[in-house]
Formats: sequence, C-alpha cells, structure tokens
Amino acid sequence: MKSEPGEDRELQEFQQTKSTMDTTVTIAVYASNESEASKAIDDAFSEIYKIDALMSPSKADSQLNILNTRGEVANADPAFIYVLEHSKYCSGKSGGAFDITIQPVLDLWKSKFLPEGSQKPPTADELNETLKLVNYSEISTENGNVSLKPGMKVALGGIAKGYAVDKAIESLKENGIENAFVNAGGDGRYIGQKPNGTSWIVGLQNPDRSEQYVTAIEARDIAVATSGNYERYFNESARVSHISDPRTGYPSKGIISSTVIAKNAIDADAFATAVFVLGEKEGLEMIENLDGIECLIITEDHRLVYSSGFKKYEAEGYS
Repeated sequence: MKSEPGEDRELQEFQQTKSTMDTTVTIAVYASNESEASKAIDDAFSEIYKIDALMSPSKADSQLNILNTRGEVANADPAFIYVLEHSKYCSGKSGGAFDITIQPVLDLWKSKFLPEGSQKPPTADELNETLKLVNYSEISTENGNVSLKPGMKVALGGIAKGYAVDKAIESLKENGIENAFVNAGGDGRYIGQKPNGTSWIVGLQNPDRSEQYVTAIEARDIAVATSGNYERYFNESARVSHISDPRTGYPSKGIISSTVIAKNAIDADAFATAVFVLGEKEGLEMIENLDGIECLIITEDHRLVYSSGFKKYEAEGYS
C-alpha cells in the first residue's frame, strides 16, 4: 500500500518459498508489516496455483492435459487461451524455433530412453513422421474453444512459468507492493528496488561451476529467464538435451545456456528457449529485431555472446 506524503514507513523484507509448477517458487516483498506482506504473498501464490491447475502436465484435470488427451477444450479459461495465443506470437517471431506443439517429438525421444526403450535416438524416418504433428499455426482458439489436429499435443514448459510469474507480480502490485521479486525455477521478475535504493541483483550461474557466476544483472522492473542444457536430460547416460528443435526434431546444439532480459517474464521465458534452439547467430539476430529484449549466450566453447543492449544491465564489476 502506498504511503501518504510525509508518512515515514520502515520497509522490511518478507519472503516465502514453496514448491509448485514442478519447481521452487520464491516470492520476496518489502512491506511495512507482516500482515500486509503475508496477504500480498498469499494472493500472489494463489495466482500461481491457478495457472498450475490449468497448465500442469502432471495434473490429469488440467486444461493442458484435457487438450492433449481429447484434442479440444470447450469454454477454455481465458488465461489458457492467452498463453496459447502468446505462444503462437513467440513462434512467429522466432521462425518456429519456439513451438509448443513440440510435445510429440519430446514423447518420441523420451520413449527411446525408457527402460524398455531402444536406448538409441529415434530414426530419421520416425522423427520426420512425428514432425508432421508439429505446427503452431494448427492451434485453434476460436470462440473460447481450443482445438488441435488429431495426434497433436502441446508442451507449455517453456512459457507457463513465465506467465505465472507475471500474474504473481500483477497480484503484488494490486496489493500495493512496489518493491518485490518472484522467481520460479530461474524465471524471475523484479519490480522496484531495495529500501536502500539499490537494485535487485541476479547472478547468472556458471554452467560448469554451480557456485560461480559468469555475470550479475541489476534487475529493476525487468524479467530474466535462462534456458540451458546442463540441468535436465531425458537420460543421464544419453546426455540428450531436453530442448529439441521443433524444426528438425533433434536436440539443440552449440549453446550451453541463453539468458534473456525482457519487460515481462512470459517473453523472457519463451525467447530464452527460442535463442537456445536457434543458436548463436540466428538467436542473436532474432533478439536484435525484438524491441526491449536482450540476451546473453554461453556457447559450448565457453564464449559469452552479448546482444547490443545487454551490458547496460550488468552490475558494477561485471560489465
């Protein structure tokens, strides 16, 4: 809640961390008292829980699972429709490098490395057949109803967390919180600043040494998201990246991680994935053509590649 002119409030930091959306979510706010902070944080988590209930791949009654099982959802929730539509927007901007209809390809790769699987990558023929089901333009969202072509499935792992972070931030603002952050498994959005006037500092992890940082960002009224192939694999021995290229069906190569700064978390989330898929040259070209979005790429040969406006966000001592 905004203070009246002349009213001197001592702001304190309040923070909660919970497990949801298959990750760890932390919400930190500066508020004048615990009851104000608790209500704001509870309401923000409620928004995240709503998104998880709609878009979780592990909840049988989520609209995502209903869509993937039945091929359609009647009277879909507006939030679900918004994420699908925004996914299509990001797909268009990335030339199809970001495409939520990638799920059949992910399923194919996963099936190969199950205990009863071949333990070998899919054949070119299997991939080409499965790629016929990957086409974001085939997602229909007319008159509040969502439908897919037979056999198609969507994966929201590259965008739903970002959207949930944005909804949580909106909720905090509605409760009068002006200085806060929400971080969901590496997708973070930061508003305002600390009471001493300093920005939130976001360290970017060195992929080879988890305790070290390659750089740090002064995060004030921005979102930051990182996509990387050093945390998740279908199968540890296969070392197959969890991020496949929707255009080819093969795991993305050439980049260890891509970090994107944007005004909101939904874009930071989606475009971090897109940069990872596109690779150094194409990824950088895409970012340079997007207003208000910057990126830092770590290549497999450990070079740091910056978009033209990224360094202005770097904390002192790193730029």
